Amino acid sequence: MKMSQNNPDKDDQTSSNKKTISLPISRVRLIMKSSPDVSSINQDALFLTTKATELFVQHLALSSFNNGSGKETNSLSYSDLANTAEENETFHFLTDILPKKILARDYLKSLEQMQEEDADF
Repeated sequence: MKMSQNNPDKDDQTSSNKKTISLPISRVRLIMKSSPDVSSINQDALFLTTKATELFVQHLALSSFNNGSGKETNSLSYSDLANTAEENETFHFLTDILPKKILARDYLKSLEQMQEEDADF
């Protein structure tokens, strides 16, 4: 007589895996499915992608906090993230997503200078 066994360890492992991540898995799945190259997503791949994303965001935040001005006030600002993206080679690919903020008048001045340089040619 054969008895089918449910693996209780696997159920415990799945629930403990969900507890070790804080990003919403459904949102990560939605982002992954938005790619036309993705037809189906393995649960293990989804979990690992979610965990890797979480670790990356933690690393970015910690690097930005340690190198930024927020140590004194125990805070992290957008400018800290933008500076880290610009100065750290590891995060340099984020410079388009996290550009340094500039005032409108400074932008207009640089735009006028660029137009003057173009007019000189």
